[in-house]
Amino acid sequence: MAMPLVVVFVLGVLQVALVARDQLAVELAAREAARAASVSADPAGAATAAASRVTELGPLDVSVSVAGDVVRVRVSYTNPTDVAIVGAAIGDVTLDATATMAFDPPSP
Repeated sequence: MAMPLVVVFVLGVLQVALVARDQLAVELAAREAARAASVSADPAGAATAAASRVTELGPLDVSVSVAGDVVRVRVSYTNPTDVAIVGAAIGDVTLDATATMAFDPPSP
């Protein structure tokens, strides 16, 4: 009688673990992109290239802004919650991460 509840609980824990794993990957992509953009002459291109290193996720939305001597990178990813039963009940989750670093472009 309790078995269906245990199965749903285990599936819920699995879904939360998968979302947490993807959040860590998005944060890694933001840090890598900010690091690459902070030392590049073309911050937008470097940030996009660095964010593409996180290959286990689908397409990432990367935005770069440079204000004075600071570069800020924001990475967004829509996580499809696809664990049976629980994923359909929760719906997709949008994961965001922001990283800021000092902008020090190379001298020509």
